[in-house]
Amino acid sequence: MFSHKKKYYLIVESIKDINLNNIKKRNKFIVIYRNNENNEKFDQLLKFRNICKRKNIYFYIANNFILAKNLKADGFYISAYNHKFKKPFLNNTKFKIIGSAHNVNEIRTKKLQGCSIIIFSRLFKTSYQYKKSYLGIIRYNLMANLFRNQLIPLGGIKISNLNKLKNVKCDAFTVFSEIKKKPAIIDRLF
Repeated sequence: MFSHKKKYYLIVESIKDINLNNIKKRNKFIVIYRNNENNEKFDQLLKFRNICKRKNIYFYIANNFILAKNLKADGFYISAYNHKFKKPFLNNTKFKIIGSAHNVNEIRTKKLQGCSIIIFSRLFKTSYQYKKSYLGIIRYNLMANLFRNQLIPLGGIKISNLNKLKNVKCDAFTVFSEIKKKPAIIDRLF
């Protein structure tokens, strides 16, 4: 049996990676648009944003505050490599801030940047060529206790290990590369 969580974070690099018609549950999904190549036009992103709004799917923009503001996104996502972003920059907005980290120092940096939730990577083993290490369930749970459950796991989450998430101390999880695969992992979340 699949372990249900309160929230599901879906990181996409293109709005074509995800079919929003597959999402039926409201207020459970957060789509984080993380595109460094800017190959989507503003009109397409605005249309995607409006569909998210109609379906009560939260929409976050990564590392591009101006785009997030223009699209009236629900929040702002700060990647692990983004150390220059300063919290006072967002004081006059209602953006929720999410960050990502790979170690304790990056977690502390994200806390200073004003992140209320931190996506912490790598929970399970991944197939990335230069990223061989991963935490595993026990070490992740120890980190979650240390940071009072403000961490959301990412990394190596596949259809084959969804059941293992029952043992992970979290109310949500994040999926990135599995979104693109067919059938997408999102089909199992209902």
